[in-house]
Amino acid sequence: MSTTAALNAVTPAACVRIGAGTGYSGDRIEPAVELAEHGALDYLVLECLAERTIALAQQARRGNPELGYDPLLEARMRAVLSATVRNGVRIISNMSAANPLVAVRKMASIAHELGLGGLKIAAVSGDDVLDVVRQGTYVFEESGDSVADYDSRLVSANAYLGAEPIVDTLKAGADIVLTGRAADPSLFTAPLIHAFGWAMDDWDTLGQVTVVGHLLEGAGQITGGYFADPGFKDVPMLARLGFPIGEVGTDGAVTITKVAHAGGRVTEATCKEQLLYEIHDPRRYLQLDVVADFTQVRVVEEGQDRVRVSGGRGTPRTGTLKVTVAYVDGFIGEGQISYGGPGAVARAKLALEIVRERLERDNGRRDQRTALRSDRYQLVARRAAG
Repeated sequence: MSTTAALNAVTPAACVRIGAGTGYSGDRIEPAVELAEHGALDYLVLECLAERTIALAQQARRGNPELGYDPLLEARMRAVLSATVRNGVRIISNMSAANPLVAVRKMASIAHELGLGGLKIAAVSGDDVLDVVRQGTYVFEESGDSVADYDSRLVSANAYLGAEPIVDTLKAGADIVLTGRAADPSLFTAPLIHAFGWAMDDWDTLGQVTVVGHLLEGAGQITGGYFADPGFKDVPMLARLGFPIGEVGTDGAVTITKVAHAGGRVTEATCKEQLLYEIHDPRRYLQLDVVADFTQVRVVEEGQDRVRVSGGRGTPRTGTLKVTVAYVDGFIGEGQISYGGPGAVARAKLALEIVRERLERDNGRRDQRTALRSDRYQLVARRAAG
């Protein structure tokens, strides 16, 4: 039986396990590998796209039509793909960024090189609306400026897609789904809608699973990442921070957990902090699939590294799309990590310790690889001399 046929045969499910393998474009690869190998997952979601990264991807595609997908796509997929196929895990990711069709071809090439045949790989496109925006009478929400006035400086315009096109690809048997600019929670709600057969107008259920997606999209944040504050909110093994798993039942409620041996922790507090992330009006969290209401959400700690979250609700979607627009400007940006509050210095020192430990571990691995290469070279040299 093929991988796809076996996966399709298990639906509808009583419980679905989703792992969040990334939280941003440059995130660590090791947690996704850990989830693929030890997470007992049904789905692995790799969320790697943001407003800045989609603009950079569009710019790269302008320079070369064979680029425009996430620069770490190949490294991530080579690291996780064998384990996901072996363990029957389906992958959903927005790593195709500005070039879904090229990304799918790249993905197929990687699978072929790894000897993984028979995979169904799907692209979800349609989010690129630059031509539509240029021809319309739209204004920037923040400034009220006419978008048309920026015509010669526009780099990209991408609409946030919802779960429905991803659900369609899963129904068609896709083992790997690569999307462009989709709403972050929709990457997680789509497999749940598919697995449980929920209707796209079941507003309360969609509101609850939007809570699930919103929690998991933060990846390492919900397992203690930015949450950590030495002496006040201590988190173990941060340098080996594991990423979360969501166990979702037929009612849409989720238990957030992690691989037992991974670093970090899942608590009521880590979940509540992520729940508040980027929320303006908790009664009306506007998404492409639903207007979610977080005001009745309940967060209950069930045990060590196990937190149950339920109570999300929803009302009908607005019927409008959110579009992110990037244009060329004259400013130079500087990236940094900032910490506020009374524990700011301690948190910054903790970050430095984590970076130092990871660099030392990576250098050790490089030293081992160098030693292995040296041993192999000497063995070849002895054989040649003998």
